[in-house]
Amino acid sequence: MERKKSPERLVFFTDAVVAIALTLLVLPLTDLVPELVAEHAPAVEAVTGNWPKIISFLLSFAVIGRFWLIHHRIFEHVRAYSGPLLVTNFCWLLTIAILPFPTELIGAYRSERFTVLFYLGTLLASSLCHTALIFIVRRDPVVHGDAEPVSAEWVRSFVLNTGVFALAVVVGFIEPSLGYYVLLLLALPSAVVRRLGRRRTVSS
Repeated sequence: MERKKSPERLVFFTDAVVAIALTLLVLPLTDLVPELVAEHAPAVEAVTGNWPKIISFLLSFAVIGRFWLIHHRIFEHVRAYSGPLLVTNFCWLLTIAILPFPTELIGAYRSERFTVLFYLGTLLASSLCHTALIFIVRRDPVVHGDAEPVSAEWVRSFVLNTGVFALAVVVGFIEPSLGYYVLLLLALPSAVVRRLGRRRTVSS
């Protein structure tokens, strides 16, 4: 009899990597203090003179937090891990571990095409991994076991989210300064899915 592969250790490991990535985001800001001391600048310049770095930190902190919350919700449906789930989860962790690097680039080269595409491309890769995870959980009975089934509406929401990130990459390639603003559309997929769900309920 094959021993059940509990996902607990995988979840704990994933949470630890996410926590480290969140911590690394703030390091460029802490590095500013010795520079200010060496220049005999007032402490307030750590904030007033570094808005791009602060904004990029807050943006990436919110993005990683959102990705972690989605990951947490996915694994509420996981009762055992499989090979594909394990590999896809590590690919997702790679995108999270990389994110502090393009985040620091944003602080210095905010509107350069390479920086925009590097940052948005990392987010797209992370979203693609989430979408792959949800399909694995939905289709593999060994993975989801007796957990509540993943709804079709939730799958559509993941696909729409990934579409928003893909659109952001395209816009960022054409007009780098506008790529970031496309991320505001991430508020729409859940509303679209809810409306489609209501229409199906009424029509049935």
